[in-house]
Amino acid sequence: MVDALRALVEIETPSGDNEALEVGFAKLKSLMEQATGSSAQIDRVDGVPYLYLPASASPSVLFIGHLDTVWPKGTLTEIPFAVSSDVATGPGVFDMKTGLVIAMGAIARSEVSDHVAMLVTGDEEVGSVTSRALVEKYAKESLAVIVTEGAAPCGGIKKTRKGVALYKFTLQGKAAHAGLEPERGSNATVELGSLISDLFDLQNISAQTTVTPTVASSGVAINTIPDKAILHVDARAWTLSELQRIDTAIRSRQTKVAGVEITIAGGINRPPLEASVTSELVSLAQQAAIDVGLESINAVGVGGASDGNFTAAMGIPTLDGVGAFGGGAHARDEWVDLNSLTKRSEWLALICERVIAGGLSR
Repeated sequence: MVDALRALVEIETPSGDNEALEVGFAKLKSLMEQATGSSAQIDRVDGVPYLYLPASASPSVLFIGHLDTVWPKGTLTEIPFAVSSDVATGPGVFDMKTGLVIAMGAIARSEVSDHVAMLVTGDEEVGSVTSRALVEKYAKESLAVIVTEGAAPCGGIKKTRKGVALYKFTLQGKAAHAGLEPERGSNATVELGSLISDLFDLQNISAQTTVTPTVASSGVAINTIPDKAILHVDARAWTLSELQRIDTAIRSRQTKVAGVEITIAGGINRPPLEASVTSELVSLAQQAAIDVGLESINAVGVGGASDGNFTAAMGIPTLDGVGAFGGGAHARDEWVDLNSLTKRSEWLALICERVIAGGLSR
């Protein structure tokens, strides 16, 4: 399993680099077929590759993961894959290449492996634009979905996740000389400042709803009224109603600077993963953990989203955050505990067996 992990991490697979993703998926296909003895297929949507390992028997459980990472090509030379004292580090090791290895190990160990399918996508880190339909297509054929994203702190299950809305604001004003005739311009930077303030006011701290301006740019010259600005915004909430409140407020906002027009792209990207859909499967998983000799595993809510948000919104029992024991997602010091790989694979294999045996009321 460690050799498989090394092979995956040492092929860089940044989101948006389809050529690099193709190389990574070819390696993943080889490793998956070697581990499971079953044939996987690679296909593409709008040029973005994905891998699907079908179940050969029904009913089925679906594992979901992603191969793309947030790390640009070349990061591996700065942060190479390394193992020290049973801890592995490297770009993408926690989010989420170890989770893919654990899932493959679970399928290989499971007594119902013919009832287990696996979907690995290539654009999860940038919103699953091409792969959401794939996730929903294959999930609706399944009794349950298991998302092997990295675990919560202390190895916990992620029983709830915030929903996400992503926006790109393009502000179009009018340029003019800042000294000679500023009155002829429409200042996109001034409107940008007002927009950021208004967005920040949409937060609801008591409900843990966040609206976060992330990337912004404006202007081209220090003596020119800026005629264009760009702003990206990340909004997150525990409930769909909160995301809808934010979306409505954003789309009804009036500009403050005369002559500036704003175009809005994006919207609600992932609905929340709610406990009402996960609770029964979480309980089954917690008992299975005890039965394979793992310590009692807690279940928590987290602010990050995953493709499990989509499947839970469909009403399909979803178990999330059961991949790598580690930490540092999207950070240069991301790490995983290699001692946990085998045991967590055994755990997921047992969960599959109990779901197929009728362990859920659905």
